[in-house]
Amino acid sequence: MADGCAFADAVAVSQATPGPFFTVATFIGFVLAGWKGAALATFGMFLPAFIYVGLTSRYLPRLRKSSLAGAFLDGVNGAAVALMSFVGWQFARAALVNVPAIVIGAVSAVFVFRYKINTTWLVLGGAVAGIAMRWLGWS
Repeated sequence: MADGCAFADAVAVSQATPGPFFTVATFIGFVLAGWKGAALATFGMFLPAFIYVGLTSRYLPRLRKSSLAGAFLDGVNGAAVALMSFVGWQFARAALVNVPAIVIGAVSAVFVFRYKINTTWLVLGGAVAGIAMRWLGWS
């Protein structure tokens, strides 16, 4: 995966569905070992989370009632939001490199924040816009 193009492909594929890290793991598993690698990588990414949620779901409401644990969970949530914001900023800086990308990004931002459009439609719309711009020679 040292090839920069393969990395860019992994990032592009990861944005096609929710859960970019899981999708990237599946893609890298496929690149390294075909469909068996993709299946194993996907299984390896999802299984720990399912086990963790299954084991902790009964206790989370009780933990939330504790002032100390509640404060801890609030801090974890705040840190997660900060990390997602930072990653979003990094993606924006890497992706918004030309006028067509900036226009698609701005239109998408309006649709998602003003009209609350499902992000699946934004991804599909961005893909269609990118293909149309390529066909028209605008990119």
